Amino acid sequence: MTPWFERLAFSTNAFLKYSFAEAVKIVSSLGYKGVEIMADVPHAWPAYLLPEQKERIRQELQNNKLQISNINAFMMHAVSDPRQLYWYPSWIEPDRHYRQVRITHTMRALTMAKELGAKCITTEPGGPVPEGESWRKCLQLFVEMIKPVVEHAEKEEILLLVEPEPGLLIETANQFEEFIEHFDSPWLGLNFDIGHSYCVSDDPATAILQLRKYIRHVHLEDIAANRVHHHLIPGEGAIDFLPVFQALEQIRYSGWITVELYPYSEDPIHAAHQAYERLSQMKIG
Repeated sequence: MTPWFERLAFSTNAFLKYSFAEAVKIVSSLGYKGVEIMADVPHAWPAYLLPEQKERIRQELQNNKLQISNINAFMMHAVSDPRQLYWYPSWIEPDRHYRQVRITHTMRALTMAKELGAKCITTEPGGPVPEGESWRKCLQLFVEMIKPVVEHAEKEEILLLVEPEPGLLIETANQFEEFIEHFDSPWLGLNFDIGHSYCVSDDPATAILQLRKYIRHVHLEDIAANRVHHHLIPGEGAIDFLPVFQALEQIRYSGWITVELYPYSEDPIHAAHQAYERLSQMKIG
């Protein structure tokens, strides 16, 4: 199995003020072997990506000797919903037409992933539960909305990975298990975000063991001791990463570990550099 530090990737969602070409050149120069591509403006919004732009992305990856760790279809800056830029429109919007925006975007991201040679995409886990609605009613709506997208993932043979998130429908390991029990598809899985797991008071190492058969990609960031959901450079929060990496080794996870530091858009180079230096020096086992 490839050593874990050879499977470190960095997400372009920290490079909002850079072109894709600039971002991947920097990520590669810092030592990362992979890159997560934001399926959003300004890098790869699927709805308007021309064939020549897709070819340019493939060429930039090749020139910088980077592989795609994941296509991040979670964020939707291009829609620019005034409530929040990342998870709206959600899978459980009251307006079915607005839900369709999320559905269509995710299907396009799956197709784009296939065209670019990626193996997986990530999506949000159902959006915030509207005031006065029951959790299980919203879960059922999410299940119904994502069913045709799972079918599209099967057709394209691209993994569709749901990412639990603090404050959204699916937050915890137990909730994810309740969700995925509604499906029997090898193309639906879990993007395990270490920081998110810590935020909701799950123990990340224990959750990894619990969810081992679903984990297909991993996000990594640090979180402060107060467990407020704000991504920090590894080493600047309270997460003990040693047992987390040991758990990943225990389940023989061989996929990418993508560092996601989108709050550092003012200085993503420093954040990416610090993260790589600190993570690559960790001794596991």
